[in-house]
Amino acid sequence: MVSAIIVAAGKGTRMGPDIDKLFLEIAGEPLITHTWRRFDSLPDFSEIILVVRDGMQPAFEEIALRAGFKKPYRLVKGGAERQDSVWNGLQALHPDTQIVAIQDGARPCTSPQQIRATLVAAAEGGAAVAAQRVIDTIKESSDGSTVDRTLNRSLLWAVQTPQTFQVSVILKALAAVRDSGKMVTDDTAACELIGQPVRLVAGSSPNPKVTLPADIPYIEMLIKNQV
Repeated sequence: MVSAIIVAAGKGTRMGPDIDKLFLEIAGEPLITHTWRRFDSLPDFSEIILVVRDGMQPAFEEIALRAGFKKPYRLVKGGAERQDSVWNGLQALHPDTQIVAIQDGARPCTSPQQIRATLVAAAEGGAAVAAQRVIDTIKESSDGSTVDRTLNRSLLWAVQTPQTFQVSVILKALAAVRDSGKMVTDDTAACELIGQPVRLVAGSSPNPKVTLPADIPYIEMLIKNQV
């Protein structure tokens, strides 16, 4: 059984005060609707878990009703940090789930081909992540003002979501993070902690995340062109 966890409990502070980016209208629908639909429309998935801020459950129920989503879904309360929210989502999975894809709620353009490619890679090797090669020249700066050195961009990848795992692997990895008291910014970092290889799955189409107000026109264009 394959399940999806959509992490939709963040505050999105970089969008500005009092703005919940997941409910911003993009191409005629809330942002989270587009992300949710990606997984609802794929026959690979049997269920969808949405991790949301407590008190926002009615808003997500309304979105599901308006969009007419068909797959079974559950709403799970988010945690203090992203890793806590993912942990809560994992605890809510159907017990027969073997593979889980974890997706940012604010990343609505992931192609079905890339999602499926991460499923295949995780089934084979335990863990996989959607990623793109870094094409810009990257500088390192210790003080944030001057350049210390240039990094070898041929070795650099920008990781995205979905981050997809055998359930036993990601449970073990996040349990190690929790036991160590460490903080990780994505789920593959938890795999690094336990020495679990993570396969990079390159995508051929843009897979951006809404982070700043300037991201919205670009993502709206991508969504309209995909329809």
